[in-house]
Amino acid sequence: MPSTSTIHFVSLGCPKNRVDSEVMLGVAERAGYRHVDDAAEASVIVVNTCGFIDAAKQESISTILELAEHKRAGRCEKLVVTGCLSQRHPDELARELPEVDHLLGSSDMLKLERVLGGGAPRLMVGNPADWVVGAADPRRISTRGRSAYVKIAEGCNRTCSFCVIPELRGKQRSRAEDDVVREVEGLAAAGVVEVNLVSQDTVAFGRDRKDGATLAELVRRVADVPGIHWVRLFYLYPEKLDDELIELIGTHPRVVPYVDMPLQHAADGMLRRMRRGHGGARLYELVERLRKRIENLVFRTAFIVGHPGETDAEFEELLTFVRFAEFDRVGVFRYSDEPSARSFALDTKVPRGVATRRARRLMSIQRRISKKKNRALVGRELEVLVEGTSEESELAMVGRHAGQAPEIDGVTYLSGGPVLPGEMVRARVTRATDYDLVADVTGDAPHVLPVPSPVRRDSITHHASDGRRVLRTLPMHVER
Repeated sequence: MPSTSTIHFVSLGCPKNRVDSEVMLGVAERAGYRHVDDAAEASVIVVNTCGFIDAAKQESISTILELAEHKRAGRCEKLVVTGCLSQRHPDELARELPEVDHLLGSSDMLKLERVLGGGAPRLMVGNPADWVVGAADPRRISTRGRSAYVKIAEGCNRTCSFCVIPELRGKQRSRAEDDVVREVEGLAAAGVVEVNLVSQDTVAFGRDRKDGATLAELVRRVADVPGIHWVRLFYLYPEKLDDELIELIGTHPRVVPYVDMPLQHAADGMLRRMRRGHGGARLYELVERLRKRIENLVFRTAFIVGHPGETDAEFEELLTFVRFAEFDRVGVFRYSDEPSARSFALDTKVPRGVATRRARRLMSIQRRISKKKNRALVGRELEVLVEGTSEESELAMVGRHAGQAPEIDGVTYLSGGPVLPGEMVRARVTRATDYDLVADVTGDAPHVLPVPSPVRRDSITHHASDGRRVLRTLPMHVER
């Protein structure tokens, strides 16, 4: 293999996909490949796809089609497609996309080494339950600011009617606590100071194991790793959020008071149709319980609008709940009708235009709440992890305070530096917008956390385009 072998990655979808892409980046590096940010310079291009909802499938197909042009007019010799979309539709993609040289599934990250070595078959999509990341797997971090995601489990055992994750990722498979802690220790030794724990159903960690592993104990052990400054949890579920975990989030100095809990809806009828296993009254109680017990709580959630059967009255119930809860962050998704999901068979479909108007109305309410929450921070001094230069301007530096999760929340624009990426600084908030903050760095010098060795980081492109081809054999449509 020539020493000039280069590889470019595009990772689509959720942070869990990003971890998988980082493992493949580590596999490529071990195989002697050099990562490049520009796809035009790559001899191999890898697209890690998302196939969760129709919009994600459209983005994945569009990205594949655009990057396939580098085989015709660039240096690209191999185009590799991996992840959830190829797991879900391997034969259709193989038939409809002759430009793609190899197809791997959602648990086939380590097979990339065979692809890069040559002689691998074109279709290598395996059982989605065959793999979960481990501490011994190669990995190259791609997030900014000495931050990293750590995937603590794979798959999901829940039966939410709108969701196809068990089909794409298999049943719940929790990692051993010791293995997760070993990975975090390695990340801390490399200079990572913020760990974001992710899985599909984080609160269910350990239930599938027989060794007594629990989420609360894992979080405590991760937070106690020397060098780790912030620990944040993603994808908690309202069921069985136990007192021990709430106590940790509320009192441990290195577990940030941040709860990410996709609630999906608040009306009893909708929660039954969604098969969520609880009613709306429980959610009101949960919000009050968390606000009472976790000081300075930042609460992030997500809702689906336009699910089959959602009435005007049920949507109004959701709006009432959002006004009551005053969430700090809200994601709103229009329902996507997936043929293999249980909701697909439900009658009384909600017209797309109605779902769109509902999404806009909900976000309009939330935008006002978010702006009020941000304005309440003006004048306060916060600890901020510096990420680097702003994507909008190289003249501005940005960071995040503990209530701003990487990539999905707003950022804090910093002035009064100089500051460097990876520094933890104190900054006083001077201005607030709907989602972002502006702050002045305080003191004579930033608080620099010790770095045992620099974090080696490669950027993984999150790439989207407006592809034009329609793949007619897939249960989806790429809009012209």
